[in-house]
Amino acid sequence: MNTLPLKLQDGHLFVELGGELWLLDTGAPSSFGTSGSVFIAGEEFRLGSNYLGLTAGTLTRFVGVPCVGLLGADVLGRFDLVFDAASGTLAISTGELVHSGQTVRLSEFMGIPILTAQIAGTDYRMFFDTGAQISYFQDDSLSHFPAAGSVTDFYPGVGQFQTDTHQVEVSLGGVAFTLRCGTLPGLLGATLMMADTEGIVGNQILCNRIVGYLPRRRALVL
Repeated sequence: MNTLPLKLQDGHLFVELGGELWLLDTGAPSSFGTSGSVFIAGEEFRLGSNYLGLTAGTLTRFVGVPCVGLLGADVLGRFDLVFDAASGTLAISTGELVHSGQTVRLSEFMGIPILTAQIAGTDYRMFFDTGAQISYFQDDSLSHFPAAGSVTDFYPGVGQFQTDTHQVEVSLGGVAFTLRCGTLPGLLGATLMMADTEGIVGNQILCNRIVGYLPRRRALVL
């Protein structure tokens, strides 16, 4: 097991490798960076320079934090990970890590994890995206929840966009969260339907608790 520095800055999660920050993004299928490869927990991964035109320079501008690349599902899916944002640590291993808590089963689409979230008594399939600073709920009922202001966000291949948000009570495996949820624009929102999903659970669920993400065993432990 390796323990790496984990940083939560401006609503985004980064891991520090060799003194440089990498955005952690389970919602991106492919990793990229300014260098051609990256070493993590003794493993080497070859990297492209961009994903759907998004480069490290553009990523830095969008998130407002200097970083050298993004670690997506293709890399993160090779490990067990335990996030402890409060302590600023990320435990990562090619072996099996143990974390006690409530287990939420995961499925996946193109390597991106999908979980079941319960909202107002109804189950919804949603992507689990550590790269998302807020969550998204593509349902007309979103407007019925308390307003929480507007947010500017971004997505690879789309760029920046603005969305109005609402505070939504969400249950994941019986664990209660209040998530700030927006709506994805146009074609981006429509792509969720390809995977029969109706939203995105962002990294808010990692901010105030220790969470195990075990993609090889298709489990999230809260």
